[in-house]
Amino acid sequence: KWPNDVLLNDRKLAGILTERVDTSAGPAVVTGIGINVGLTRAELPIDGATSLAIEGVPVDRTDLLSALLRNLRSEYVAFQRGELAALRNAYADACATVGREVRVDLPTGKTLVGRASGIDEGGRLLVLGPAGVVPVSAGDVVHATIV
Repeated sequence: KWPNDVLLNDRKLAGILTERVDTSAGPAVVTGIGINVGLTRAELPIDGATSLAIEGVPVDRTDLLSALLRNLRSEYVAFQRGELAALRNAYADACATVGREVRVDLPTGKTLVGRASGIDEGGRLLVLGPAGVVPVSAGDVVHATIV
């Protein structure tokens, strides 16, 4: 699903889900992150997934969590400072989808086919297809060599 899958070698390594909630102090975001750390091939939840162990990346879970939290904190501080363009550019540079031919199965049941051309100011995937550029905020994105 866009944009919550984290890929390693075109296989799902992790997933990130966020939800906006309203609180008495104003809106907030709740984030959940799941990382396949030590799973074997038989334990993987879906075809097309992987784990750090399968990929030969030895990791201490405490070190991984510490690094993840440090990076989240750093990016949150950049977000608070209004460094949105830099965050978006860093994300687009690391995104395995940008520049690839894709098929997007949208929540409406429609399908969009084209080239993932970038990320807009709202974090949506931009897909260049027959109707022009379409921003995608949610959908099942499939990478394709031929669409």
